[in-house]
Amino acid sequence: MRLAFMGTPDFAVPALHALHQAGHEIVAVYCQPPRPAGRGRNIRPCAVHQAAISLNLPVFCPEKLKNQETEYQRFKDLNLDVVVVAAYGLILPKAMLCAPRLGCINIHASLLPRWRGASPIQSAIWVGDHQSGVSIMQMEEGLDTGPVFMMRSVAISDDMTASRLHDDLAQQGAELILETLARLSNDPHFTPEPQSDKGVTYARQLTRKDGCINWTQSATDIDRQIRALTPWPGTYTLLNGQPIKILNAKIVKSNSSSSPGSLIDEGLIVACGEGTALQILHLQPAGKKVMTASEFLNGHKLPKELILGL
Repeated sequence: MRLAFMGTPDFAVPALHALHQAGHEIVAVYCQPPRPAGRGRNIRPCAVHQAAISLNLPVFCPEKLKNQETEYQRFKDLNLDVVVVAAYGLILPKAMLCAPRLGCINIHASLLPRWRGASPIQSAIWVGDHQSGVSIMQMEEGLDTGPVFMMRSVAISDDMTASRLHDDLAQQGAELILETLARLSNDPHFTPEPQSDKGVTYARQLTRKDGCINWTQSATDIDRQIRALTPWPGTYTLLNGQPIKILNAKIVKSNSSSSPGSLIDEGLIVACGEGTALQILHLQPAGKKVMTASEFLNGHKLPKELILGL
């Protein structure tokens, strides 16, 4: 098919490579403009931009799409069969949604209608869902409300991080979009099914503030938060008033009646809400490298009953 691809982060890269390898005619790649990134805040192209360059594909990076008549005309002149979208980051106006012969098809990282919106992968882990998945959806003007062509589920294990689930779903999305386009090419009766009105949830945009650990929550809830926010925005607490990142932890048994946030063992075991406890395994003090709990304790003598988060 003659298509355009729209995506920005790492999640979209496997789909772009799969479409290219399958022989689809990719005449344009749209992504977010290069922006400051990393510690040096140097201007850097996004992951999709870099992938498109490596494939010698033309790249377009409009700052916005609302009320951009010249952009709409250029898009229409591409004479596209279809547009594939994966975590692009800009809302497509009706003029662009309707321009391709088969419309715009989105790779969404959830089992719709659950977790429409910006952070479906993190939200599924954070609330304790036992499965996530990928939906291939016909786009319309509503937020992830369009009918669905195909879905594929992925189990969420008790130790799964958002990073690992992200990679699994990115690969599943790449495979499923190829199946969807193949069926659209070969089966004129292949049409998407409307989403159910039941079970609709929305995943909001996350910020760094979401990473602050509230030790009055149960160890299960905090463990989910840590895994859900790995790698971004990450989780943190305060140690003697200084932020410290918590990268990995595990739930442990506890008979302690200490206040939530208290250190109850020399192995960085922290009292949590509901009489539970969490052992910190990997952490990163401000301005330092990531280290294990034992490495951290070798250089820091922490008094028992020290309370984190203060």
